[in-house]
Formats: sequence, C-alpha cells, structure tokens
Amino acid sequence: MYRSLSLLIAAAAFSSLSQAQSWTPPLTEHGYPDLQGVWNIATVTNLERGPQFEGRAALTAEEVATIGTDGERYLDNLRNNRSGRGDDDVGGYDAFWMDPGEQMAMIDGMYRTSIIVDPENGRLPWREGIRSTLRTRPEGAGAFDGPETRGAAERCLVGFGSSGGPPMMPVLYNNHSQIVQTEDYVMILAEMNHDARIIRLNTSHDPRGLPKWLGDSVGRYEGNTLVVESTNFHPLEAPRGSLRHYFWVSSDAKVTERFTRMDEDTILYQFEVDDPAVYTQVWRGELPMRSVPGPIYEYACHEGNYALPGILAGARVAEQEAE
Repeated sequence: MYRSLSLLIAAAAFSSLSQAQSWTPPLTEHGYPDLQGVWNIATVTNLERGPQFEGRAALTAEEVATIGTDGERYLDNLRNNRSGRGDDDVGGYDAFWMDPGEQMAMIDGMYRTSIIVDPENGRLPWREGIRSTLRTRPEGAGAFDGPETRGAAERCLVGFGSSGGPPMMPVLYNNHSQIVQTEDYVMILAEMNHDARIIRLNTSHDPRGLPKWLGDSVGRYEGNTLVVESTNFHPLEAPRGSLRHYFWVSSDAKVTERFTRMDEDTILYQFEVDDPAVYTQVWRGELPMRSVPGPIYEYACHEGNYALPGILAGARVAEQEAE
C-alpha cells in the first residue's frame, strides 16, 4: 500500500510537469518564463511526515477534513498546549499574529503529509549520531557571553526557519516571497526579515568559496523551469529551525531548486539538499507556491534592538547574583 502511494505521488509529479509543459507560461521581455509576482508557501504540512499518518504520503479531502490538519486547529493547539512551561514563563508569540496556512500542501489534487518526498518515508536521513555533534553557536563561547553567541535570526541577520532559503521553508507567519527577473539576475525577496537573495544567471560560483548569507546562488533556465544551484553557505546559518521543522545545511552543502510555472496562479517549487557530511543521502521536497496580491509590506525585526540587550543584561545580573 505504502509503495503504491509513493508510486502514485511520483506519477502525479510527472503528470504535473507534463501539464506545465503543455501550458505555455507568459514570457518576460527577455524571453524567459515569467515567474514574477508575489507568492505564498504557507501550509500546515510539515517538513517531515508525522507518525499519525502511518506512512501514508497523501490523504483524501475527506480525511483532511477530519484529522485536524487545518490552520485554525493548529493555532488552537499552540494556544492551549503549555506542557513543560513553568508558571513564571511569559510565553512567546501570541497566536493572533501567526499565519501558518489554511490547508495541507496540495499538488496535482493530492494532499501531502510531508514536504519531503524522498526518502519515501518522508523523514530526514540523518547520519547516525550526527545530531549530537552539530553546534548551534560558535565553539568555545558561552550561550550568553555576547551577541556573537546568539543565533543569526535572533540577531536579525536573517529570517528564522529557512524562510529565505535555500531551500525556502514555510514558517509561522510572513510566508510571502516576491520574484523579480532581469536579463542577468533573479531576485527573490522573502517577507521574513526582508531577506533578498540575488541569483546570478548563466555563470559559475564564486571560486573563492566565500560564505554568504543565503548561499551563493547561480541559475539557468531549462525550458519553462528556473534551476538554481546554491553553495558556500554561512556557518551561522547552518541550523534551520522553526516550531514546525528542524534541519541542518552545512557550509559544504549544495542545494538545487527548480521553479516551474504550472498555471497562472501556481509555481511548483522543488528542491534537493546534497550534504553528505550530515545526511546519508540527498533528500528532496516540493511545495506549491500560490499567487497572492501584493505588495509585500515592510518587515522590521526588533529582536536585535530590544530583546538581545535584555537577554545579555539578564545574563550579567545572573552572574552577579551567582557571585
């Protein structure tokens, strides 16, 4: 049964690509398939397939309606589940501000139970024991020694959870992206932390191997598809975590993305992560990007201005009290 579902998804993906080839997308003034506009990847489908789906890669509409996978039920769980929190915990974001999506990711009429499509079990293929060796902060520094020891997203350097990618992942809110194309570049602006990824077309990667936020991205067009390969990721951007997913992209990883315009309102976003130091195989995922009205409004990250000084000041007080 499970093998049949996997084959069905593979057939559906082939059907979708065949449909995209038969549909003629509009072209830019430079003759490229036009991917421009504002797109949304919000979904309640998680990166990895949960055990509640019993290995099933796809669900029917009737099943989706009865198992509590819609956005409102997800937010209700966040509001009501305070397990593990102390009485003095002030909590995190109010659920009022969250916008995780309204439904599971649907591709070619099928509701996906995970963003990951390979491996077939919908789970990340971690190397045995590797997760205990992964560091989220610079080696030799304490968690609260200074701003450099805090996470990149906490310091407002990049958005959290891989919202800017690559690969681009849905998070709890601000899941819009704007694509702008010129003759020599493609720019993808992520709403979260206004991360702007500049993709150079028809060229090679920087031979110096300099690490960059969001990686060093080069692209090319293959028919109606934009193919983007990214390398040279910044080590502080290696941990990619949100409440809905956690994975790792090392400095030596290569991420390949494919953007294919399916119709007026949909881009099929496919990606693969090749990172042999962390994973036992290349893993792949896919999401629909849905057209939404623009513009993208300004996003201002103030954690670096207010929360970070407060965190460090609190650590200094704790040290004084310990003395």
